[in-house]
Amino acid sequence: MSAENAKASPASWRLDDLHIDVARQRVVRDDGRVLEVAGLSFRLLHYLLGRGTRVVGFDELIDRVWAPAHVGEETVTQRVRLLRQALGDDGRQPRYVRSVRGQGYQLCSEPRAEAPSLDSRSTASSVHRPHASRLAAVALLPMLGVLAWWLWPRSDAPVVSPLSQRAAYYAGIGQQANNERAIALYRQRLQESPDDTDAQLGLSRAYSARLCLYNGSADDAVQAQTLADAVIARQPKTAAAYAALAYAHDCRGEIPAALAGYERAVQLDPAADGSRASAAYLYARQGRIADALAANLAVREPAGVRFLDLQIASNLDLLGYAAAAEARYRRSFQLYPDNVFSNLAWPTFLYGRGRSDEAQTALDQALSRGTEHPGLHLLAAELALLRGDTAAARDAAGRAHALRPHASFPESVAWTAGAEGRPDAAALRERAAALGAGLARGTDPFDGVEAALLHALAGDRDAAGRSLDAAVAAGFRDAGYLRVSPLFADLRDAPAFDAALRCIDEALAAERAAVLASGRLPDDATDATAGR
Repeated sequence: MSAENAKASPASWRLDDLHIDVARQRVVRDDGRVLEVAGLSFRLLHYLLGRGTRVVGFDELIDRVWAPAHVGEETVTQRVRLLRQALGDDGRQPRYVRSVRGQGYQLCSEPRAEAPSLDSRSTASSVHRPHASRLAAVALLPMLGVLAWWLWPRSDAPVVSPLSQRAAYYAGIGQQANNERAIALYRQRLQESPDDTDAQLGLSRAYSARLCLYNGSADDAVQAQTLADAVIARQPKTAAAYAALAYAHDCRGEIPAALAGYERAVQLDPAADGSRASAAYLYARQGRIADALAANLAVREPAGVRFLDLQIASNLDLLGYAAAAEARYRRSFQLYPDNVFSNLAWPTFLYGRGRSDEAQTALDQALSRGTEHPGLHLLAAELALLRGDTAAARDAAGRAHALRPHASFPESVAWTAGAEGRPDAAALRERAAALGAGLARGTDPFDGVEAALLHALAGDRDAAGRSLDAAVAAGFRDAGYLRVSPLFADLRDAPAFDAALRCIDEALAAERAAVLASGRLPDDATDATAGR
């Protein structure tokens, strides 16, 4: 969309019975139902709204919605289909968007600008992920936060600055270039008004997203924390400020501080679904699966928390409700072909279930969609190792490392596959000790799993067993991954390995019992299907 059109675009539209809030990327029917329209689907809808009822051709849509990416008409057609599906539209009898054969698409009725509602808040969708040094490893584990997508928490005042509105719009698209546009716009707004709370918190979140999602540096999280702290100093009861602060901590792997921030945000604003989902994500990382599921199910507007299904699916999978988890993963993979986490979650689930051929097929499809994430390449590396193709495994691990140069796990995987430059045993033990020290401070439980791998590479099986014990004690619960991953083949005959798996199974049985006692289960999960 051109800058001229962006400046003229209203903050809110009405289309038939739909209310579209541009800044919040929120689509609501007259009956109050929130529709899940986000990312490229929302961007497409937004562009069509600005064109009224004129026919918009394929070339124009490709140039204004997809650029700078190069796509074909088939991609546009698929995205329109997904938009219709999200809106509940029927292509044969369209109500909102109709096809004009051989030309393009047009809206079925004239959209009109609306004044934003008084309670409109600045929100932007985000993908949450753990600290950059562990992202690539954690991406393989359904229980962890790379699968948790949600809306940004609400700020405490309506957005009044057009710059902040546009920044929130770009931040909500969920792409690196647009996140950088958001940062530039927020900075511009703060030059005009240094104490603008919405701009400060928006910039804080965008800095955190730069680190968490787009290969940023630790300095980004420091700037994000500074901005959030400045708002808290002026407005100590601003829920969105605590949520932004928590996100900055979370991106650095500081789980206790992050969880405290999210919980404080929910305490200040019980309607803060984003913070509630964030807390649920951290509960799961700590092995508190029952608490995680309860928090996810307590989200007040599920349609407003992007990909909540994936987060619930990971909880159900660990609790033993495999059929319900599988249905959710599969549905997300089908509905969101341009989302990397949906693309990652489905093949990862299949892999953890020992269905390696199906996982490879799903991974190939995900990679063909043009998505890039170190977790996809790490999964490719593990599947290659299962086939005995160490050259392919090294290449895939190298791709993951290129995407996250500061991550440690891709190198560990590459060394397992025989890559050159593997440190000697003493250096491997030193690296494992550093991971163990971080784990003792409350970092990601997968640090203990990686430490076990490093000790195994150093030839110290006893130390590897102790690291696994530490990971389980810290909350690591993905026994399925340990059972199938070729990285731990040399440890599977060790008594400590079996003991770790038994501890995980016992812990999950206790979590499942707690869920059943609470009576809080989704409708698609039943006790008859539980069990690992």
